[in-house]
Amino acid sequence: MADSKLPGAKQPLNRLTPGGNGPPPAPEWRSYALAAVAILLLAMLLNNLVSAPPHELSYTAFKEAVRDDRVAAVTFDGDRIRGRFKPEAVAPNDAGEPRGVDIGSRTTGGPMQRTDPPDAEPALTPAASPSRFVTVMPQVAGPGLLDLLEEHGVDIDATSADSGSLARMLIALVPWLLILGVFLYVSWRMQQRLMGGGGGQQGGIFGFAKSGAKRFRTEDVKVRLDDVAGLKNAKADLAEIIGHLADPQRFRALGAKIPNGVLLVGPPGTGKTLLARAVAGEAGVAFFSISGSEFVEMFVGVGAARVRDLFDSAKQAAPCVIFIDEIDAVGRSRGAGLGGGHDEREQTLNQILAEMDGFEPHEDVVVLAATNRPDVLDSALLRPGRFDRKVYLELPDKAARRAILGIHARKIPLADDVDLDQVAERTIGFSGADLANLVNEAALLAGRREQEQVDMALFAVARDKIVLGAEREQAIGDAERRLIAVHESGHALMAWLLPNADPLDKVTIIPRGQALGITEQVPREERHTYKQSYLRDRLGVMLGGRIAEKLVFGEVTTGAENDLEQATDLARKMVSRWGMSEAIGPLAFPRGHEHVFLGRDISAAPNFSEDTARRIDQEIKALVEDVEQEVRGLMRKHEDALTHLAARLLEVETLSRTEIDALLRETGAKPPGAHQAAAKPSRPSRRAMPV
Repeated sequence: MADSKLPGAKQPLNRLTPGGNGPPPAPEWRSYALAAVAILLLAMLLNNLVSAPPHELSYTAFKEAVRDDRVAAVTFDGDRIRGRFKPEAVAPNDAGEPRGVDIGSRTTGGPMQRTDPPDAEPALTPAASPSRFVTVMPQVAGPGLLDLLEEHGVDIDATSADSGSLARMLIALVPWLLILGVFLYVSWRMQQRLMGGGGGQQGGIFGFAKSGAKRFRTEDVKVRLDDVAGLKNAKADLAEIIGHLADPQRFRALGAKIPNGVLLVGPPGTGKTLLARAVAGEAGVAFFSISGSEFVEMFVGVGAARVRDLFDSAKQAAPCVIFIDEIDAVGRSRGAGLGGGHDEREQTLNQILAEMDGFEPHEDVVVLAATNRPDVLDSALLRPGRFDRKVYLELPDKAARRAILGIHARKIPLADDVDLDQVAERTIGFSGADLANLVNEAALLAGRREQEQVDMALFAVARDKIVLGAEREQAIGDAERRLIAVHESGHALMAWLLPNADPLDKVTIIPRGQALGITEQVPREERHTYKQSYLRDRLGVMLGGRIAEKLVFGEVTTGAENDLEQATDLARKMVSRWGMSEAIGPLAFPRGHEHVFLGRDISAAPNFSEDTARRIDQEIKALVEDVEQEVRGLMRKHEDALTHLAARLLEVETLSRTEIDALLRETGAKPPGAHQAAAKPSRPSRRAMPV
């Protein structure tokens, strides 16, 4: 299917004015905080500019100034003495020149000039003749300072140790206020950037109640229904939804109401999200996208608040489409499961139910939800009036796969030997996402091999990598390698001999993924139902590897573990669910069908007796043993073919269907008539028999 990424900017969800796309105004408290911080900084700057710093004096120079009667007042602040000179000490004399206040030289009049020795304290200059000074009192100062000050009439004051606590506290808070102001400003700027089209969560640092949904404006949704290959039935079901959103007045005139919700159900990768975007793009309306997991948080009530915010914003931007992906994350059945209910999730679900009931006739809002687990959804969510329709998306057929491959291969240079029809034939069971991955893997392989075009061989390698897994290097001894070759040859021989089995595609003993060897079969056609004869032959192919080991080596190994699991599961379904046992009859006794987290398998009593369960187990065992007996006899009859096939597999490691046919015919083995008719190219499936 077409790429689900949309071009254009994304605008996160927010409370919008009707029809508007611009960002909302910043909260007022943030503006006030920024203004307060700016005023504080300006006041501190002006205070430093206006107030000249006091002149620093030595303690000796300070005492000399007191003796010269040039000090008007002093203030004791701990070990620091702050004071100011008398006005006449810094006023100009009769000649218009500043009086001498060269404290270090005992000058009492005349122009300001240096008369002290070079190592004395520098004198004050006319450009810097302050009226205030500060000095530090030594710890060993004599007790006669107060007497000296009183003798010369100096005004004495003192600052209490507690009186500066408020000022010190304010000074200590200034850096934190600055940090807070910078943090708020950066948060506000980030929100403005997100509002400009960055997408993602929004609402700044206090946006817990914001839904976080991404809003795609009308002009940003570029996907149309023509970009979605296949899904003809699904697109037909959504046609009138698109018509109602595009022209709601036409339907209102007929008294018709738009469906509140549409549930898109299908396996992963079938294009549910892409189809939802195509609905919005075809109707030309805004598109809100959010995942169900984004509603659920640790704090109870946050999810419900986000639901309210989402629906309020959507109603203001109507007509529009709300898309909730993976709705099963929040819409599971309430009050079920091993741990009981989940307060936050259930409150969120209750809010969704209430919001979908609250649509007014003039609010053209459609909720599209996607899930691949419809069986776990709450029944109240699925009733008419909420999700009025259920649209089912299936895996694409051959024609749809060909169209999907054509869409994804448009921007890839293809070689002349590439036949997309053949690729579509060889990809039975692939979803749209799998096909997109196939094309991308082929392009990556071309780049790795420094090829300018993607040829058919690269598509084959990419398909094998997806279906069988990547080749891996693993040191395997000769004895174990022969064991693997015999095991896979047993699978291949049974697939070639049994008349109803799927034809072979290839056999390999090269380790891929988690398997040491793989036998791959291909279906002749896409099946939706299975005959009993086909299922019995499938059991025979599964058991072929184990029987070959027993026939050649005289014992079995652990290599058949996965084969036995698959065979037992298939036999159980045949007996207990599909009525393919004469002893059990046309009855169904499903076991282990429900999901554990729903609590149904554990809390509900079985619907059959212990005697029936014992008979089911006996029939499963009898069925598998009967098939095993038939396969063992067929394997002994063609033991020479098994030996030659294993030997050839050890030599070349991988055999194709054509090579297997030629080799087995040389040994005298006769293929069944059904296989003789299969002369057209093989069409592989995703079914493989790993060792």
